[in-house]
Amino acid sequence: MRTYHCFWLLFWVTHPHQSSSSPLSRRTRGLPESPMVLDLSRSHKKEVNRSKRSWMWNQFFLLEEYTGSDYQYVGKLHSDQDRGDGSLKYILSGDGAGDLFIINENTGDIQATRRLDREEKPVYTLRAQAVNKRTGVPVEPESEFIIKIHDINDNEPLFTKDIYNASVPEMSDVGTFVVQVTATDADDPTYGNSARVVYSILQGQPYFSVESESGWGTLI
Repeated sequence: MRTYHCFWLLFWVTHPHQSSSSPLSRRTRGLPESPMVLDLSRSHKKEVNRSKRSWMWNQFFLLEEYTGSDYQYVGKLHSDQDRGDGSLKYILSGDGAGDLFIINENTGDIQATRRLDREEKPVYTLRAQAVNKRTGVPVEPESEFIIKIHDINDNEPLFTKDIYNASVPEMSDVGTFVVQVTATDADDPTYGNSARVVYSILQGQPYFSVESESGWGTLI
């Protein structure tokens, strides 16, 4: 008669090691050393003869869950028609304009007024325009751009089940498959290792092992 044995295994899922530094960290407080500039004049010229990647530069980036006391700097709008004499003003419209994102109408500097969560909304689409203050006439056609929220590792990986049940026959060979465990992570899988998970066994060794990437548990 074939006998089955049951064992209690305690699996653990973690993120791989990541560096705490970020190339974007210098942009999380006040004005950056080299601000991102959206040239409205350039946008219009490219719109006339647009190529496949012509709009890739029309992007700003922010780190989610900003915790600074100041507004988070986003970037700067600029028009070639701006002579620096205060005759132009910059107007922002679209997702969150005037509330989540505010603009200094004289300088074109854009700031975010509160913390952003990538899991709630990863991309914001806005429109920008430069107009003559005296006449209200636009000096540039309206330009569209996006603000992408860069992920931080703020979500713990979670198993898809609370308990995984499995059994193996007595005298099973080494390498016999026992169970596959699966965990998911809500962080952005395309940005660094934020959503990558690594499996290990905390209790149940030396009889069992788990493949760190796939979650396959086997006899050893």
